[in-house]
Amino acid sequence: MDVLSLNLKRSILDLPRTAKRLIVMLVDACIVASTVWLAYYLRIGEFLPLISRTGEFHPLPALVVGICLSIPTFMMFGLYRTIFRFSGGPALIAVTKAVALYGLVFSLIFMMISVPGVPRTIGIIQPILMLVFVFLSRFLARFWLGEFYFNQITQKHIPGTLIYGAGEAGRELSTALIHGRETNVVGFLDDNAKLHGSDLSGLPILNPAEILNIMKRQNISEILLALPTVTRRRRIKILKSLAGLGLAVRTVPSYLDLAKGLMSVNDVRELSVGDILGRDEVAPDGVLISQDIKGQIVLVTGAGGSIGRELCLQIFHQKPKQLILLDHSEFALYRIYEKIQNLAVFDGVNIKITPVLGSVANSMNIDRVIKNTNPQIIFHSAAYKHVPLVEDNKFEGVFNNVMGTLTLAKSAIKLGVKKFVLISTDKAVRPTNVMGASKRVAEMVLQALSTKQQKTVFAMVRFGNVLDSSGSVVPLFRQQIRAGGPITLTHRDVTRYFMTISEAAQLVIQAGAMTVALANRSGTEKFNLGAPVYLLDMGEPIRIEDLARRMIDLSGLSVFDDQTGEGDIEIKITGLRSGEKLYEELFIGDAVRDSAHPKIKYADESFLEWSALEPELKALWRAIETADEDALNHLLVKLVAGFSPSN
Repeated sequence: MDVLSLNLKRSILDLPRTAKRLIVMLVDACIVASTVWLAYYLRIGEFLPLISRTGEFHPLPALVVGICLSIPTFMMFGLYRTIFRFSGGPALIAVTKAVALYGLVFSLIFMMISVPGVPRTIGIIQPILMLVFVFLSRFLARFWLGEFYFNQITQKHIPGTLIYGAGEAGRELSTALIHGRETNVVGFLDDNAKLHGSDLSGLPILNPAEILNIMKRQNISEILLALPTVTRRRRIKILKSLAGLGLAVRTVPSYLDLAKGLMSVNDVRELSVGDILGRDEVAPDGVLISQDIKGQIVLVTGAGGSIGRELCLQIFHQKPKQLILLDHSEFALYRIYEKIQNLAVFDGVNIKITPVLGSVANSMNIDRVIKNTNPQIIFHSAAYKHVPLVEDNKFEGVFNNVMGTLTLAKSAIKLGVKKFVLISTDKAVRPTNVMGASKRVAEMVLQALSTKQQKTVFAMVRFGNVLDSSGSVVPLFRQQIRAGGPITLTHRDVTRYFMTISEAAQLVIQAGAMTVALANRSGTEKFNLGAPVYLLDMGEPIRIEDLARRMIDLSGLSVFDDQTGEGDIEIKITGLRSGEKLYEELFIGDAVRDSAHPKIKYADESFLEWSALEPELKALWRAIETADEDALNHLLVKLVAGFSPSN
């Protein structure tokens, strides 16, 4: 590109919007003049002056009508509001409509009305030429200015992006990003050697093994994974190959999300930490998933929370007869209700969705809801679970987690609910904090109630840490990385079991189904054992520091090194918080059994009979009512094995 052309383009782009519009109007007027002149040539075989009569022919009337007609018509269709360097399909459609209307009126004038000096055929020839010339003008403007503009910006300000995956998802993603002009896509990476050296959408398909050389040639800052159908194992392998390159990694939604219509291929998101857990997600048993749900009435408490929200979505896709959403947060309830309503409309399914605002500890409200809706199964996920917050608000934590569970369970028994599944936590095992102790007492409530009646079958599900749930380290780490650090760790040796939100929700549903089989155990065994505790096989625990380092690496950044002074994000050790353990346990005892699902275990753990537990619960209620912290701590220590309050 020579200096003159470069300066001309820059000068045009720097002009005020009004000046640019006037230039385009002038260009269109010149197009009218050119097409009238050319139309006369095609009609009579010689070029005529536009503003003077030659024999019987006089082009000036056609020229005047063309200019006076074209400019207002083009303004009406918004042709002078379009930014040519960004114009696409909609702009071309507008051009077609505008020229079509112009041509219709122009033809009527000169074919229906005899104008001296203007042959009738001019009314047909000139609009056709006009359409071609206007199209060409817009195309050339887009090509000349748009390419220049985009190249100038991308070369100076936008680092390169590679799309991993040269399939249909990669092609759609590249098209969307190129049109968006916000990302400089420079090529594709693909494992298929047969594709290397080929082009897709005008971009080269490259060998992932040559990523280092590619990074040297191009200013690459990020890689987008367009691999919605690959297995988790394959994704993990790809991520390991990209580790340590200093590149940010993002991904398009999974094939399941695309199939459900929850997201489109253009919805690029941050890479889920679930992609690097080092194991495949535990696949659900399709029979177990649908067994308790299809055609049934289901109540979910805490429906607007992290787990409750995903649980509601999973239940919805199993086509229940009615889904009741209960939450004490108006905003959270509204969000999940709106989400599921939109899904119902999109899928065209007839599922009754009932939002209920209220607390699980409100016995009158709970009785009314269960009586009016008559659910067959309750999934109880409403709980306060943030360890430090519950530690600072013990009475509210115990009231909600223990008394709420007791209220809901008693109402379920009284009104004939068939199944009741409690969402618990691994922090309930030998807890060191009030949150964990309160959840263990909630478990004990269900265990005791399970032995004194046969109307309602109870079960409990213990989670490890759920990725991206509220209170999880993952959202906190993401926020800290965006802020430039530091990432705060309580201790370098803290380890946790992790599971994805989808695994957690599926575990809950499957536990409810398997509880039916356990309830049908021979004799009185069921009523002597109490409610079973289910837990997912989550593989080996992960060090939180390792998780932090992986998240930093996948953000295209590096960990700050105190010795060298190099790196982007500091990892700062703050010390263990009150009630925090270095590691979590899964079961209280060793009597762990296999379930109907190969990756789900269960145990019948020891508990107090209802006759022994009931007076302790009454005492616990009095301690809450009187705000007696010493009595509260004493009772929790007495009830929960291994619990030692921090204060």
